[in-house]
Amino acid sequence: MASAETAAEHERILREIESTDTNCIGPTLRSVYDGQEHGLFMDKLEGRIRNHDREIEKMCNHHFQGFVDSITELLKVRGEAQKLKCQVTETNQKLQNDGKELLTSMDELRQCRLQQRNIATTIDKLTHCLPVLEMYSKLQEQMRAKRYYPALRTLEHLEESCLPQAGSYRFCTIMAENIPRLRTHIRDVSMSDLKDFLESIRKHSDKIGETAMKQAQVQIARDNAVTSQQRSASGRRIRKEMCLGTKVDRNGSNPFSEKDSGILDVEDEEENEGARDTFENYYRKQRRKQARLVLQPHSNMHETLEGYRHYFNQIVGFFVVEDHILHTTQGLVNRAYVEELWELALSKTIAALRTHSSYCTDPDLILDLKNLIVLFADTLQGYGFPVNQLFDMLLEMRDQYGEILLKKWNQSFRQILDQDNYSPIPVASPEEYQRIACQFPFQDPELDKIPFPKKLPFSEFVPKVYSQLKEFIYACLKYSEDLHLSSTEIDDMIRKSTNLLLTRTLSHCLQYAIKKKNVGLAELVQIIINTTHLEQSCHYLEEFISNITNVPPDTINATKLYGTSTFKDARHAAEEEIYTNLNQKIDQFLQLADYDWTAAQGGAQASDYLSDLIAFLCSTFAVFTHLPGNAIEHATLPGKVAQTACMSACKHLSTSLLQLLLEADVRQVSMGALQQFNVDVKECERFARAGPVPGFQGDTLLLAFIDLRQLLDLFTQWDWSTYLADYGRPTCKYLRVNPHTALALLEKISRSMKDTSRKNNMFAQFRKNERDKQKLIDTVVKQLRNLIATNQA
Repeated sequence: MASAETAAEHERILREIESTDTNCIGPTLRSVYDGQEHGLFMDKLEGRIRNHDREIEKMCNHHFQGFVDSITELLKVRGEAQKLKCQVTETNQKLQNDGKELLTSMDELRQCRLQQRNIATTIDKLTHCLPVLEMYSKLQEQMRAKRYYPALRTLEHLEESCLPQAGSYRFCTIMAENIPRLRTHIRDVSMSDLKDFLESIRKHSDKIGETAMKQAQVQIARDNAVTSQQRSASGRRIRKEMCLGTKVDRNGSNPFSEKDSGILDVEDEEENEGARDTFENYYRKQRRKQARLVLQPHSNMHETLEGYRHYFNQIVGFFVVEDHILHTTQGLVNRAYVEELWELALSKTIAALRTHSSYCTDPDLILDLKNLIVLFADTLQGYGFPVNQLFDMLLEMRDQYGEILLKKWNQSFRQILDQDNYSPIPVASPEEYQRIACQFPFQDPELDKIPFPKKLPFSEFVPKVYSQLKEFIYACLKYSEDLHLSSTEIDDMIRKSTNLLLTRTLSHCLQYAIKKKNVGLAELVQIIINTTHLEQSCHYLEEFISNITNVPPDTINATKLYGTSTFKDARHAAEEEIYTNLNQKIDQFLQLADYDWTAAQGGAQASDYLSDLIAFLCSTFAVFTHLPGNAIEHATLPGKVAQTACMSACKHLSTSLLQLLLEADVRQVSMGALQQFNVDVKECERFARAGPVPGFQGDTLLLAFIDLRQLLDLFTQWDWSTYLADYGRPTCKYLRVNPHTALALLEKISRSMKDTSRKNNMFAQFRKNERDKQKLIDTVVKQLRNLIATNQA
């Protein structure tokens, strides 16, 4: 059993030796030598080898002929192989020779590829390093140019973006170490420059504003004919041009210098919050202080236009700078801040202008100030600032301007009226006539037919007043220009102002001329003629206003001029003054009356004072033949005014004579005195009957003395029975005799008769007649008293 296992094991080992690589048979052989059957194995091995040798020999014998054939063929091929070898050797030599050049080229290619890789690597590294170097170079350039705000932003970009991407190079490390020091230096220097910049713009604000307003004035004049939309666009263009071209210093310096631009030109990126807050707060605080100084006007600003111009230049310069900073920087100011500052400035400016303009009494200065305010508003509006409140204030100032104009024209009118000679204008030639016609729209076909020399019906103050009215209208028009008002609004403003001039100023001046002392009747007559012609010229003024405002006079809701009523009122006042002066003259003559109320016998002629009075009235009413009858007549015939004046004078004379007869100081009136009084009244009646002023129908003027006449007839005819019997009837002969008047005069006569009776020492028959008459008087007195008492009841 053991030998069978051993034989099987030896068989396995042999198969393994046959099938295994010789390098791996060591462990197999070791297992043979480790066993106890070494000799047996060797015998088996020898037997196996002999088997294999027999198989090899069989195989060799089987393939020998083929081998011999192959050797024979191989020998035949050897010659060809030798040739082939020579050819291969030759070819190899050639290939080696040619390969040397290829190897050289390949080596060069390899070197080029290596250089290319090195270059690509270098480019890649430089791509990361160059931004760092460019940023650093830009930083150095900005610092040399003292543009510290951009330098600070460049430094932050260098630190946060460029250096981390560049890698750990030595120069990057050096740069990173220098950044805090550079940042501190930049902030310190930029703060110093910010202070210098603030001081610079404070000094140059006046010149900046002056230049901005001049450029705005030129641009507005250039675009005067464009539409409002185009004007708005040009305003924006003005701002752009002025931002680009503001060179104001006489020495050529500019507050927006290269040094200051470093403070202004901050890129639109997120800024370091701490630095931004510091600069922003400091800048705004300082600018608010500057704004308070700029907005505080000088106490004497209102005295000259230059004071206002300097004030406006400073304000414009201040906000031009703020607008420039707003549009060229990020962070120092924003729109809300600028708008808030402008609202403050606008309110203070308007308050200052209202205060100082209220001191002004010169209309030319007010007009120049208005033009300056318009330019100021238009300039700032071009920069986008709202200026509607300024134009509202100008409309308020329009009323003040109108009041100042009224005061100025009041002086002009008074001077014209004081210097006028109140005489018709003599015209010696057509040239003189044309000169006056150019000043005053006067047309009179009848006068044109009269050869030169001739006289115009009115005096010098008519064309002068009319010219002044036109000058006033022009002055109002000048103020309304450039206020963005419509033609209708301008027309309404001019008409209302002209109405004030007519109804207040000119009316008061005419009243002054009429009421002043020592004005004569001839002057009053001429004033009536003058106001009549001025009244007729009112529609020419209407046309004049319509022509300069381009608003038809028949426009709905158009204000009408009150000139007609003004001149009518003045004419009526002159007429009343004529009546008053005539009455005063009559009173002066009546003061010369010296009646002897106790005279026994009256004279045959009128009293001297009354004769003088009648002569005065006749000469006076001769002047009235120049008065027009109505507003459209210019004839030389006496008119209604003359008739009214004559009737008024006669009535006043009649009333005054009656008062003279009845005044309380006259206690007694004798029949002789009454006869003299009757003679004087008859003289007055002759004057009235003679028709001192043409135009009265019949004995109309005599009616002024009807009360006196009936009273005197009652007493001279002693017709008491008729008076008492017919009293109260419409057909009464003594209808105009008042019982009170009759009683008062009768009592004066009674007292005179009693006094005469006591003094008279005549014979008894005469005394008896007086006693009878006295009884009759007493009876009439009693009846008159009863009549009065009955009427009162």
